[in-house]
Amino acid sequence: MPEQPSEQPSGRPSDRPSGHLPRHLYAVLAEQRVLPVLRDTDADGAVRRTTALLAAGCRVVELTTSTPGWAAAVARTAPLGDVHGRPALIGVGTVTTTAQAETALDAGAAFLISPYPAPEVRAVAVRREAVFIEGGFTPGEIAAAVRAAGAAKVFPAHVGGPGFLRSLRAVLPEAVIIPTGGIRPAEVPEWLAAGATAVGIGGGLPSDPAELAAVFAPVAATSRTRHHAAPDHAPRSANPER
Repeated sequence: MPEQPSEQPSGRPSDRPSGHLPRHLYAVLAEQRVLPVLRDTDADGAVRRTTALLAAGCRVVELTTSTPGWAAAVARTAPLGDVHGRPALIGVGTVTTTAQAETALDAGAAFLISPYPAPEVRAVAVRREAVFIEGGFTPGEIAAAVRAAGAAKVFPAHVGGPGFLRSLRAVLPEAVIIPTGGIRPAEVPEWLAAGATAVGIGGGLPSDPAELAAVFAPVAATSRTRHHAAPDHAPRSANPER
C-alpha cells in the first residue's frame, strides 16, 4: 500500500535540527514568497545575480551545485546583506551527497535543499544542526520530509500543478511547502493561493533592476516596516539564521 502523508507530522526529536534553527528561515521565506533558484554557467554569474537580487529586496537565495564553482559563489555571497542591511540567507540546492552537503556548509550556506529524498544529506544536516529542506514528489516522500524538518520541496511541481499542492496542504496544514520546477513568475499567485509557503523560481526572473525590484516590492515594504520597529541583529555565527 502506498505510503500516505500523516496529518500530524511530528518526527522524533533526534531527526530534527534544533527548533530555533529553521524557524527564522521559514518565516523569511513565507514573507518573501518567491525563492530564486540560480543555475549559472560560472561562479561570477551566480555572484552577480545574487547581488542584484539582494539589492532588489530579496533576502533568501538558493544557489545550486549545478553551477561550476558553486562553493566559491556561496563563500562570496554568504557574508552579504540585503538592501536593508540584514544578513542574507544564502542556501544551496541540488544537494544530493554527503560531500556536497559538507562543502556547502563549510562555505557558509544557511540551508540545504535536495530535489528528491537524500538520507545522506539529512544525516549531515542533523549532525551539524543545519536546515535541510528535502525534496519529494509523492505524498509519502513529502510527508517524510515534513516529519524530519517541518518543510519539504515539491519537485517537479508543474507535473502535479496547483491542484496537487492544494491536496497536500489539506493533509499537511502546518508544513512549510515550497513547490519548485516549471513555474513562471506570473504563476506565483496561483501557487500561493493553493497553499505554497513560497515558490521556487528557476527561470523567468527579470534582469532589469527596476522590474526585479517590482517582484520583491511587497516584501521590501513589509521589511522596511519591521526593520524600523525591531531591527534584525541576529548573530551570524550563532546559527543558520544569517
